[in-house]
Amino acid sequence: MNARVWRRALVTGGAGFVGSHLCGRLLDAGTDVVC
Repeated sequence: MNARVWRRALVTGGAGFVGSHLCGRLLDAGTDVVC
């Protein structure tokens, strides 16, 4: 199976608990993030 590579992500609710942690994880992985 091919792994999907995320280059850019839009996270709605980035100011909340789950959204902020998701943004942090995506940024650590090198993804361009819009929160």
